[in-house]
Amino acid sequence: MPREEADCRAQLKALGAVFDEQQSEYDTAAGCAVPYPVKVSRFEASVDVAPPAELNCSMAKAMAQFVQEVVSQASREEFGADLKSVEQVSAFVCRSRHDASKISEHAYGNALDISGFTLSDGTRIDVEPKPQEKHARFLDKIRKQACGPFTTVLGPGSDPDHDRHFHLDLAPRRNGGTFCQ
Repeated sequence: MPREEADCRAQLKALGAVFDEQQSEYDTAAGCAVPYPVKVSRFEASVDVAPPAELNCSMAKAMAQFVQEVVSQASREEFGADLKSVEQVSAFVCRSRHDASKISEHAYGNALDISGFTLSDGTRIDVEPKPQEKHARFLDKIRKQACGPFTTVLGPGSDPDHDRHFHLDLAPRRNGGTFCQ
């Protein structure tokens, strides 16, 4: 394992994330590859990932930091409750983008689609086009603050494919830019 991968895992552990090493994923015909994937079951000691998400380590680390620094804090500010789990609907999957123009960042374990959040008091917040007001504030805060740590942020209103989840990825972009809708 390259040094940068070992360092990433040490940083992920220091963040309190819980993960297992996974076998390398390659499909040379399709162009998919995750040489050193991890399957994350918790982004921090008390925040589950449901179901566990197979990601590359950089994406797992970015998500763990984001959950701790943004999502957990927003749940306490908006609802007075701790974040219990992040529900994901797509992590690593060997496929092209929905418009089939390029390979998806999911094919590199470099993207995560989040469909909702559960709080310690049992409150469930779904990513959806027209959430109730308090949920809308929480989701809006998360979406706005995701732009920067992630290079692509899509969700309700960006296109019909993202009406019921946030798509977050670390796609390399020209000039280090971001694409957030």
